[in-house]
Amino acid sequence: MDFLVPTTWADALAAKAERPDALPIAGGTDVMVEINFDHRRPGALLDLTRVPELREWSLDGPVVRLGAGVTYARVIDELGATLPGLAMASRTVGSPQIRNRGTVGGNLGAASPAGDSHPALLAADAVVELASVRGVRQVPVADFYTGVKRNALAPDELISAVLITPPTGPQQFCKIGTRNAMVIAVTAFGFALHPDRRAVGTGIGSAAPTPRRALAAEEFLAGELAAAGLWDSRAALPDGLATEFGRRVRDAAAPIDDVRGSAAYRLHALSVMARRAATWAWDDYRTENRKAA
Repeated sequence: MDFLVPTTWADALAAKAERPDALPIAGGTDVMVEINFDHRRPGALLDLTRVPELREWSLDGPVVRLGAGVTYARVIDELGATLPGLAMASRTVGSPQIRNRGTVGGNLGAASPAGDSHPALLAADAVVELASVRGVRQVPVADFYTGVKRNALAPDELISAVLITPPTGPQQFCKIGTRNAMVIAVTAFGFALHPDRRAVGTGIGSAAPTPRRALAAEEFLAGELAAAGLWDSRAALPDGLATEFGRRVRDAAAPIDDVRGSAAYRLHALSVMARRAATWAWDDYRTENRKAA
């Protein structure tokens, strides 16, 4: 197995173009496990840890450009107030050692249905920036996942960054696991309020072949909030609204039975998490209004 070690972004793209079989590695928290268990044996590893551009994040107007090599620990420490949903998800990732090594870009590249960052990125309508020697293109995160552990990357492309316009309302992230720490999600849910455009964002994890949004549930809740004038009044949610939202989120899932949990349990847990996330986020939205007053 060859080991490629570019030190600039241009060299990394050139190496990937020359060796499409090269598997990118940053934190190695997924890749090395697969190699150690002989689940994957690539012709080459493309080490991206020495490419400084990937470890940077910046603001371009309201948009956060999060380099693919930014770790979960840095998301928590440096972007907790700006991207609270992603920071909440990052806090549930493995151990401190894994959070110091693992990256959001690596999580996207692995494209596991159980990846912890996916629900928060979906709820925030993130965009994935892909690059090759041919140029740069942007893919909405909802379109990036193409199958179980498959994504929209072309053979010569690398993930350069994730572009996130922070939701203007509160965000939440919920995760169910078999224990409290270092656990792969049985199922997870991300939620965001977008009051500026009267919209709701959702993200379902580990309950379908790919991470996905609950589009019908989003439209239902946003429509009910608008019809009742709640976006402006910020009054309490009507009885049953959050519960019905949870049911519609559940209906958007397509889980399976596996060693971590049954499909029936995942569906039930997802409906409960969605109900709670919507309630918590709405309560935060109302609290913001009282503080402003």
